[in-house]
This record gives sequence, structure tokens and C-alpha cells, in this order.
Amino acid sequence: MEIIPAIDIIDGKCIRLTQGDYSQKTIYNESPLEVALQFESIGIKRLHLVDLDGARQGKLVNIDILEKISSKTNLKIDYSGGISTDEAIEQVFSCGADIASIGSIAVKNKELFSSWLQKYGAAKILLGADVKHEKIAINGWLQTTDILLFDFIRDNIDKGVTSIFCTDVSKDGLMEGPSIELYKKIKNKFPELNLIGSGGVSNREDVLLLKEIGCSGIIIGKAIYEGSITLNELKKLL
Repeated sequence: MEIIPAIDIIDGKCIRLTQGDYSQKTIYNESPLEVALQFESIGIKRLHLVDLDGARQGKLVNIDILEKISSKTNLKIDYSGGISTDEAIEQVFSCGADIASIGSIAVKNKELFSSWLQKYGAAKILLGADVKHEKIAINGWLQTTDILLFDFIRDNIDKGVTSIFCTDVSKDGLMEGPSIELYKKIKNKFPELNLIGSGGVSNREDVLLLKEIGCSGIIIGKAIYEGSITLNELKKLL
């Protein structure tokens, strides 16, 4: 299972939200590059880089951070937030992202999303399935749709999606444990899917449990920044 630290960006700074609430913001570092270099120094290979300004505004905002990190590290970067046009996804790849993480557009413009899958291939596209009460949330989690999670996953597997990351918004940033039962349901229904868990991870045991149920990766954010999982512990999990 791949360990994938998250760097969430607002105003060019490394921050974390609680339950996707932009008013509950904690700044952890003024320099996302510095954080990325720390991760790389312990052997981390992949980074989940989130432009929260972009997610809220529906356009790329902090693309310069991607460019800095990609040019000064060898990390494999999946980038999300504000990827809403052909030009935007092209810019994300040209600025150094290896994978584009797409959420809202897969809901709001299915044809465009399908065209990206065909053009770039499933290995370059990571589908984000953010959920509140098993319904899909979009626009930086600010809007909950009536789309059921399992219908959403099935529709996109049929289009060629092979990997998703699923965040239970109710768990995110609370460090009270991930949505194990939800991930079990997903793996039972879609055993072929590469499932990346996200949200709620609080300690080493959570990571091992997600591995046990078959997650191919785990995105970890606040637990690292709050010291619940130290860099030394993270290194041992690799």
C-alpha cells in the first residue's frame, strides 16, 4: 500500500481544514516546498497536492506551488483543485504533475471528464469521490449532490476509471479514524478498483487496517502535521 502525504494549499501556504470547512483553517507551514522536501527526505515517493483556493474558485490558483515542488523534488505528484478545462489539465501536466485528481468536473461535465480519460489514459487520472452520508460532494466539499457514491463509482468504472480516492468529509481533519466500513463496502462491490483511502487517519494502526482491507493507498494529512504520526513512524510504514 502506498503512503501518500497530503499538502493542502490556501494563499500559497500549507494548511489543513476540518471537515472541509474553510473557516476552520490551520496554517502549518508557510512553505509547501519545505514540507515536500521533508517528505522526500524520509523516502516518500508520492504527494497529494491540493489547491483549495482552486477547488473553491473552479480554476487553477496555486499552480506555481506545483511547479516549484515538481522542479525541486523527484516526488510523483497528483494534483487537484480547479482543474475544470482542457487548458487547465494541460497546464497541470506541463507544470509537473504526474496525475490529475478530478472530482467536481466528473459530476458537472461528464463528457469533458470522459475525453480526458481517453486522451491521457486511466493511469494519469485519479477520480476523487468525496462523500457526505454516501452522497457525492463537489466544489471543495461546499455542495452535496444527490448522486449516490456507489452509482458514481460504477458509472466511472464503466468509462474506464481504474483508481479513485474516497474522502468521507465527516471524518476529514478530526483524526477519529477513517471510514473503514465504507471502504469495505467499496472493495466488496468493486474488488478490481484501486482504492485510496483519505480522511480521519490518526495513527499507525489506522494505516495498517486500511492496508488489511485492501486499500492500494492512503492519503494522510493532519495526523502528520499534528504529530500523531511522526516522520520517523511514517518512514517505518513505507
